[in-house]
Amino acid sequence: MTISIGHRAFGIARPGNILLWLIAALHMLLAATLLATLLSVSTAQAADDTCTGKNLMTELQQKNPARYAEVVKEADAVPNGKGIFWRIEKPGLKPSWLLGSMHVTDPRVLDLPPHAQAARDSVDTIIIESDEILSEKKAAAALLARPDLTMFTDGTTIEKLLSPEDYARLDAGLKQRGIPLAAVSRMRPWMIASAVALPACEISRKAKGIRFLDQEIAADAAAEGKQVRGLETLAEQLQAMAELPVEFHLKSLIETLELGSKMNDVVETMTDLYLTGDIGMTIPMLKTVSPDGKNEESDYASFEQRIILDRNKIMAERAAPILANGNVFMAVGALHLPGEAGVVELLRKQGFTVSTVN
Repeated sequence: MTISIGHRAFGIARPGNILLWLIAALHMLLAATLLATLLSVSTAQAADDTCTGKNLMTELQQKNPARYAEVVKEADAVPNGKGIFWRIEKPGLKPSWLLGSMHVTDPRVLDLPPHAQAARDSVDTIIIESDEILSEKKAAAALLARPDLTMFTDGTTIEKLLSPEDYARLDAGLKQRGIPLAAVSRMRPWMIASAVALPACEISRKAKGIRFLDQEIAADAAAEGKQVRGLETLAEQLQAMAELPVEFHLKSLIETLELGSKMNDVVETMTDLYLTGDIGMTIPMLKTVSPDGKNEESDYASFEQRIILDRNKIMAERAAPILANGNVFMAVGALHLPGEAGVVELLRKQGFTVSTVN
């Protein structure tokens, strides 16, 4: 099977493909950075801790106020779309807390608001997406235990799946990042994309041992003797990605590579939205990045269902019996919180009162 993706003119991205990949990459930061280390990214990348992106929403507001107003309106309509820190209550229990996290090493993100830090310090138990992130050796072992989720194990290579034109595009994009195609030809395209979608500053900080937010919260808690509980295994997270069509992965990989440094702007915008608590604006913002592009609804629907909605249910169901004891601090990716099928709403359906903490 050879997949011809075809060449396209890019502004920044189309939300059905590479911008969804950015979300996935941030979810899979540990796997991505392990891969980046394995690939020995270029010295220039590895040495650069400075993120250089600009806020695309500021630019949009200046250049197209009407479109910006549409984004704000769509974001305002997202249930539970404001706020990253929530109080969880049920009669007879000490309150618990829910933090929407961003799986990055950005020092602005790592600096928890005082009320969130105080809540983390006061609890007995910490919940994160996967407690395997406490040990990179354990995480690496989890990846190695399921090679079929990260590698082609049937003799397939990426070049066999692509037309000559798209193979040349992939080869050129990887060379720009100091990665020889031969080194990754048997890796599943989503693993490669998870690494190359992240800004160089993220990869650099992680390579120097700086933990991303969830890792920092969990490691500090473990050092203090607190109980740390995971809601998913890394294998389950990898399985969710692996179940998406290979065509989607290949398109995403090539388009991500061709985006180049413009991805820094998207990451910076997502970070700014996170820091201001405007989580509900994230997806509307991504849809505006290439206003003339065609939105691939089927790609987005598949991604949202498998990577966001299905995992929301798992997180809420597995967290409920732990939250039933009270005095818990729970941190999961911020994009899992908003929406009618988000974690906040699912916890309410389980009988908890969940309210924002300003």
